Amino acid sequence: MSEKAVMLGNEAFARGAYEAGVKVSAAYPGTPSTEISENLVKYEGVYAEWSPNEKVAMEVASGASISGVRAMASMKHVGVNVAADPLYTMSYIGATGGLVLVAADDPGMYSSQNEQDTRMIGRAAGVPVLEPSDSQEAKDFMIFAFDLSEKYDTPVIVRSTTRLSHSQGVVELGERREVEDKPYVKNIGKHVMMPAKAIPRHVHVEKRNQALIADGCSFPINRVEMRDTSMGVITSGIPYQYVREALPQASVLKLGIVNPLPRKLIEEFAAQVDTLYIVEELEPVIEEQVRSWGISCIGKEIFTIQGEYSAELLRRAVLHESTETKAPADVPVRPPILCPGCPHRSVFTVMKKLKLHAAGDIGCYTLGAVAPLEVIDTTICMGASISSLHGMEKARGKEYIKDWVAVIGDSTFLHTGVNALMNMVYNQGTGTVVILDNSTTGMTGHQDHAATGKMLNGQPTYAIDLKKLCEAMGVRHVTEVNAFDIDRLEQVLKEETARDEVSVIITKSPCVLLDKGRKPHHIVHTDLCKKCGMCLKPGCPAIGRNADGTVHIDETLCTGCGLCESLCKFHAIEKAGD
Repeated sequence: MSEKAVMLGNEAFARGAYEAGVKVSAAYPGTPSTEISENLVKYEGVYAEWSPNEKVAMEVASGASISGVRAMASMKHVGVNVAADPLYTMSYIGATGGLVLVAADDPGMYSSQNEQDTRMIGRAAGVPVLEPSDSQEAKDFMIFAFDLSEKYDTPVIVRSTTRLSHSQGVVELGERREVEDKPYVKNIGKHVMMPAKAIPRHVHVEKRNQALIADGCSFPINRVEMRDTSMGVITSGIPYQYVREALPQASVLKLGIVNPLPRKLIEEFAAQVDTLYIVEELEPVIEEQVRSWGISCIGKEIFTIQGEYSAELLRRAVLHESTETKAPADVPVRPPILCPGCPHRSVFTVMKKLKLHAAGDIGCYTLGAVAPLEVIDTTICMGASISSLHGMEKARGKEYIKDWVAVIGDSTFLHTGVNALMNMVYNQGTGTVVILDNSTTGMTGHQDHAATGKMLNGQPTYAIDLKKLCEAMGVRHVTEVNAFDIDRLEQVLKEETARDEVSVIITKSPCVLLDKGRKPHHIVHTDLCKKCGMCLKPGCPAIGRNADGTVHIDETLCTGCGLCESLCKFHAIEKAGD
């Protein structure tokens, strides 16, 4: 009897890669893909790393594949944008050892700045895209993807979504396949993508896709489930689960490969049903192609292009009925907020006092845009805080950005902020960059990076010194300051924003969640409280007002950071036991 386990989709992706014989994995943490690497590193025989960004991760995996071993990269959907440069070219080069990219999309934008659809990247790059529907398929499709990659000489994208990555299912475990390394053969025509070599490789990509279109009709990952032929549904991924729940009698063509589409299989299925629906989250990738073949179908005219689907959504759209029996509960809104004791709150409190605007970036600190701090004015993508501040200065002049700073985390700075700061120095920019160094990649669950001194497997390694790195790029004024030393921080911000050149402030204080020890909490002496509300301005969830206007501190939430004590000029707040 085979062994079974309950696994998250991300755990199953890792297990599938392990069973497929993968030897090298590279990734940058990003919700909802992070747990893939965190689980894969536990398996013997697999080298797994956190790369500084997704482009590097894709290139590491590509190099491993070219050398003849099975390799993979994993990332969230916006990370695929960063990795697009090597991905598009690896489509031309192909794969010696199997090469798989796991891309986790985020319908509903639970933790992302957009809802892009990786299937469209696959189409543009000419790369096959597989889409599993549950944890068992997540494991099985990974094995199939590596075999497909080597058979058709191509990278393969395995597409996940938040719902699949973070849902659990029963997975039947198998043994690891020890795949023999492919011998490396020098082949300039295949591996060196200069124009003269790339032109014939593009022809190869088109021939490969035609073969995949034809052969895909017999791939075991596609499945036809004939039931009532009055209604047929073409679907894939997690939406398949909603179709089976909401439309149990419908005939279903469940696609495992969503690029390129198995045209003949789709045409044959469509000919057997009276009314054809296409159920796919986000973009009408399948629908538009099916319509272009002259097949009548119903799709986005009744289904939304935004957010996640559900069984209830399908019932309303297709059956014009609802199973909801009562109105949803009137639950109070719970906006996201920085953790009690977060060093970012201290920094933003000082910035707000100085009436500074901040060009923001991707990380926990984006929450500095919401009340009561409201310091972050812009957020675009990883590393864009520095570049956008530079653009403002070049567009409007030095005086315009005297009350602006760029805010970026330590992990994000190493991801793409380094290039942006280099650009500011090279092009003689002016502006102050604040690196919020909390010693981790906080928003995705505390992963290490190149400045923490630890690798993905926990092994100690060289820790990049951010101060020295900035100085090496030519920044003459780099100041380190404790994030909770608000008087010193205020002084430094005033000094650096007044300069007519690039300067960097590194606010140093570890993420409060990294310290597992219990610090003394703070208490309020209500007889000394003047009800001024200064301690409430940072919006710490551990502090609230009493009925008489004085404040109280919830000791179960307080982390003892001391920010409130620093803000109180009447000495009404102190650490318990002092």
